[in-house]
Amino acid sequence: MQKRWIPKEIPTIEAIDALREQVAVSDILLKLMLQRGINTISVAQSYFNPEISQLHDPFLMKGMDLAIQRINKAINQGEKILIYGDYDVDGTTAVATVYSFFSGFYENVLFYIPDRFKEGYGVSFQSLDWAKEQDITLVITLDCGIKSIAQVDAAAANHIDFIICDHHTPGEELPKALAILNPKQADCNYPFKELSGCGIGFKLIDAYARAFQIPVDVNDYLDLVVVSIASDIVPIVGENRILAYFGLKRINEHPRAGIKALIDLTGASKNMNINDLVFKLGPRINAAGRIASGTAAVEMLIESSDEIAIEKASAVNKNNTDRQGVDLIITKEALEMINIDPELQDRKTTVLYNKDWHKGVIGIVASRLIDKYYRPTILLTESNGMAVGSARSVPGFNLYEAIESCAHLLDQWGGHQAAAGLSLEIDKIDEFSLAFETAVDTLITDELLTPIIEFDLEIPFSIITLSFCKTLERFGPFGPENMKPVFVTKKVKNMYRPKIVGNNHVQLQLTSDEAGTYFKAIAFGFGEIFEDLCKARYFDICYTIEPNEYGGNYSLNLNIKDIKLS
Repeated sequence: MQKRWIPKEIPTIEAIDALREQVAVSDILLKLMLQRGINTISVAQSYFNPEISQLHDPFLMKGMDLAIQRINKAINQGEKILIYGDYDVDGTTAVATVYSFFSGFYENVLFYIPDRFKEGYGVSFQSLDWAKEQDITLVITLDCGIKSIAQVDAAAANHIDFIICDHHTPGEELPKALAILNPKQADCNYPFKELSGCGIGFKLIDAYARAFQIPVDVNDYLDLVVVSIASDIVPIVGENRILAYFGLKRINEHPRAGIKALIDLTGASKNMNINDLVFKLGPRINAAGRIASGTAAVEMLIESSDEIAIEKASAVNKNNTDRQGVDLIITKEALEMINIDPELQDRKTTVLYNKDWHKGVIGIVASRLIDKYYRPTILLTESNGMAVGSARSVPGFNLYEAIESCAHLLDQWGGHQAAAGLSLEIDKIDEFSLAFETAVDTLITDELLTPIIEFDLEIPFSIITLSFCKTLERFGPFGPENMKPVFVTKKVKNMYRPKIVGNNHVQLQLTSDEAGTYFKAIAFGFGEIFEDLCKARYFDICYTIEPNEYGGNYSLNLNIKDIKLS
């Protein structure tokens, strides 16, 4: 698929000169710093040397005082407290965080993860019946609840109070909960708006520990928080970057038993980064809720015994293996549906329905379809007589806004700019599909329908040294809105004939006329242009630099994002 290479804005000469007077580094590094808003020595010091003390006061969040006072009242009166969370990574890590904290000093705490297939997303009426049977009087929701208006009303009728901790976009009407912790509320003055659901749960326990002098180091929970940050694809800037920095430090030095067991099962390196969490840990934790029950993921994450954690991690890992087989089958079926229907091929959206598809993996398949057909995508299946689905967007397009314009056809829906969940009557699927296509066609631009690679700078190979790359790593942790620096180098050439490796990947050894050395490179999925690459005298590459350490020895490899043949 043809991609557009879009350069980031190059800082002005005046800005570079001003920063050079304060920071003694190369002009390339000065430009990278300025592109990330690092424009003074003091900003640079706080950016490259983050401290826990830089986190915002949790009491700046609207509703925090009410929330911790109600929890404290429940504890003092011996009430039963229910920690309720979504079945995905963000929800299960959030439940593990809040449940572990409160159960550490109070015994009347339970947790509940809804069944994806029987109860669906959010607070279910079935869970309220269960809570009533258990004599629950306080429910704390995590990563859900901001749209559970009817459910909170029903709970109030049974004398059950709600504290809602959610990071999804609120609707015009809010649930009548005792307290709502969500920085995206219009009247919440909390400085950072992009916390994960687990991040908000962390803020809750931090506030409680401070207010009531609980002798627990809440930073011990940051390994859970960083897994949620990575897996929920929230921006890794500001407070999230600090949480991720110290969360990775915890994972690499002293992870909890469940995370350590899962790391060992994946065979991942000991020096985990955000990508490892996204592609190795996150999918396995998610698989519990997709194939079986998210409860299994929470049980693994709260387990303190290494031996039992290994057993629970093995079960979660098996769920992931089962999930992989299912989603490959559904991906093949979905691609065939598009390939045989010219009308679907010509649309600016993909909306597909198959009553037999597995509800737990259609979100993954929707993302895969975007890799093939770059456009907003919704996959639907049948559950309890309704069509339920997962929606995914392309970067830069507000999926939430497009679905909102079709809300009159939906039974339930919720989410954010990049992803959403929804349900509707089966006989309304065709009408919804057309309405969604119309909404997207009205809102989207042709540019957003073409994949882009945003690159930082064009550089010569001679710039790339081990020292330069070690400095680049200090810009991390990398993730949305703070991606690993992407470079363009033009007029490179093969040192030796490329090779096809693995599943249609190309392995190269590249040099340039000005370079005194060559670099190993990998171009994932570029096998289709292998022969052209072999014949090309020169070509341009867009890439990231990946330092590798093995046995104390460092090497530098290039991870090629795109190639333009000359």
